[in-house]
Amino acid sequence: MDVTVDQELCQSFAICVGLAPDYFELDEQGELVVLRSEVDPDDEDTVGEAALICPKQAILLAGG
Repeated sequence: MDVTVDQELCQSFAICVGLAPDYFELDEQGELVVLRSEVDPDDEDTVGEAALICPKQAILLAGG
């Protein structure tokens, strides 16, 4: 599974950072950065939960 963020939708609430800090962080400008675009199979549930919980539905999952 691959993960990306739609920067047009993202409001940097950072809920995903709290759930999956190995995959998401906020940069110095407060914008969300995807640290690892390819999701390890063991982390699919966690990253999937981050996508579901995102208030703006800005986290996009593909494949897997």
